[in-house]
Amino acid sequence: MPQDPSTMYRWRRWSPQERQQILKERRDRGNPDHSPLHIASETTTYYMITAACFEHQPVIGVSDQRLADFSFDLCSLLNENARQLFSWVVLPNHYHVLVDSIDILALLKLVGRLHGRSSYEWNRESGMRGRRVWCNACETMMKSDRHFYASVNYVLNNPVHHGYCEKWTDWPFSNASEYLEQVGRDVALARWRSYPLYDYGASWDPSEL
Repeated sequence: MPQDPSTMYRWRRWSPQERQQILKERRDRGNPDHSPLHIASETTTYYMITAACFEHQPVIGVSDQRLADFSFDLCSLLNENARQLFSWVVLPNHYHVLVDSIDILALLKLVGRLHGRSSYEWNRESGMRGRRVWCNACETMMKSDRHFYASVNYVLNNPVHHGYCEKWTDWPFSNASEYLEQVGRDVALARWRSYPLYDYGASWDPSEL
């Protein structure tokens, strides 16, 4: 079964005192209170971009058609504005993409505009004008080849991880099938064994979400 969104936020489980301490630490570092701090790396152009619906509500997953349409719009944006889109997955309440981008800050602005357009359209369809749909996207720079290939595995395995299907290729809103066709099952299996997930992504939800 898919995870219960209410269990996915550390912020919701913290006491008022713990929340104040987290906010103080963020301010001391010069970070925004409730948004990720975006920093372009000087050593890599490979990034994972992650974005979730506000409070992990399954707004993208209202229907398969919405999932398909948003997947198309997201991939079109990335294919047009990043040097390469390596892996991607769209789930009912969040998505991950792994890209090569020479200007990650500009790309994140374009992603933010896509969030704005989709929020407006989905709220219009639902008669919920003004509802907050998205949390801000955040980026994770790839630190090594191992980090990169583990991230590929993480992205493509995400529907299985969250209980939406039993195999990568069972989930239609990702490039898992294309990836397997491109590299072959032997290579994909070797990479899976060489770059295991362990607890990869276990605490990825930023405290501000």
